[in-house]
Amino acid sequence: VQLQASGGGLVQAGGSLRLSCTASTASGSIFSIAAMGWYRQAPGKQRELVATITAAGMTNIADSVAGRFTISRDNAKNMVTLQMGSLKPEDTGVYVCYAESLITVVDSSYTGRDYWGQGTQVTVSS
Repeated sequence: VQLQASGGGLVQAGGSLRLSCTASTASGSIFSIAAMGWYRQAPGKQRELVATITAAGMTNIADSVAGRFTISRDNAKNMVTLQMGSLKPEDTGVYVCYAESLITVVDSSYTGRDYWGQGTQVTVSS
């Protein structure tokens, strides 16, 4: 299974960016993903939750980004999107895509586990 993220970059404070992440597998197919989302890690800080969304559309958004960031999901495409607005310098960090309880099926055999993407850099300049 691979989580492929895109959309990071450099933006000025107050600007917007959109991150997308798509899950795929080379063997079999993805049966379901309980939740997808984004975490971020700033230099010298611990990884923190940004936002997650379940297959049913229930969201969990960090207080630090609530009202500025929106998360959405396309279940058919196994894709999650994070729309980030009113960006602040403190939003700078590596944003990592996460898939919780991703179940793949290969020859009628089901396997589930959590997956992390490689991360994409978001830099907000003041």
